[in-house]
Amino acid sequence: MTIALAADWDRAAARAGTAGAMQRAHGVGRLSFLRRGDVTAIHDSYQEAALRLRMPKPERGGPLEVVIINTAGGLTGGDRFDLSIDAGPQTRAVVTTQAAEKVYRSSGDKGRFHTTIKVGEGASLDWLPQEAILFDGSALDRRLDVTMATDSTFLAVEAVVFGRLARGETVDRAFLFDRWRIRRGGRLVYAEGLAVEGDLADQIARKAAAGAGLAIASVVLASPDAETKLEALRAVLDAAAADDVESGASAFDGLLTLRLVSADPFSLRKLLVTLLEHLRGPLPRVWSC
Repeated sequence: MTIALAADWDRAAARAGTAGAMQRAHGVGRLSFLRRGDVTAIHDSYQEAALRLRMPKPERGGPLEVVIINTAGGLTGGDRFDLSIDAGPQTRAVVTTQAAEKVYRSSGDKGRFHTTIKVGEGASLDWLPQEAILFDGSALDRRLDVTMATDSTFLAVEAVVFGRLARGETVDRAFLFDRWRIRRGGRLVYAEGLAVEGDLADQIARKAAAGAGLAIASVVLASPDAETKLEALRAVLDAAAADDVESGASAFDGLLTLRLVSADPFSLRKLLVTLLEHLRGPLPRVWSC
């Protein structure tokens, strides 16, 4: 379980000799926000190929809402997506996805989705993509790089589901590399990396991993008042302790982190919605679909 496993996967793709012969999806998106009076507005918007950006009409007084759409219908080996977001000073925005992202079986190469986010002075940005659902034989390289001002607020969630329980699917073998980096005021304040490859079912069954859980999620809140929310958040977790979701929360130095794992992806999602609503208020409408 090391980052070096990514190179092993690339060599396997080269031996297969098929990835380059198949049509692959790619997408590029760039967004920037600015403050106009008392509202957040789009300053710049660029979208290319299979990545589309849609802005529903925001609720009165609410943040600007952006919905990411992958018109390719999912990710597979060799797909490449890059998203860049720049939230200007004093802006308020939430970026989410139209639905859960399906990561299909790969012919050898990895599907990549890399996101770069900048949060300006006094700005607030919520990064709330819905779950990534891994299929057997899938390969996903997902990276999140955030640069934020010392007085800004950033809330992020990333969730992974290992197969669709309702359809009896299992994920025996897969590749997953998930990396987060958050820098605040020029200083690295949060770094996380997850790399698994090969016999995924055996690895996530270990107690030190997911304990046979089929869904995992991480939530991070970077905010000047993040630590003040910890006790109330733990009360929410205690109230949901009977819902077959293991969880834990901690806070330090303007950071609040939360972990969830469950054998039931739907139970995890329900608790995740409750927690996010507790931290920020109502979620974007696409989360209720």
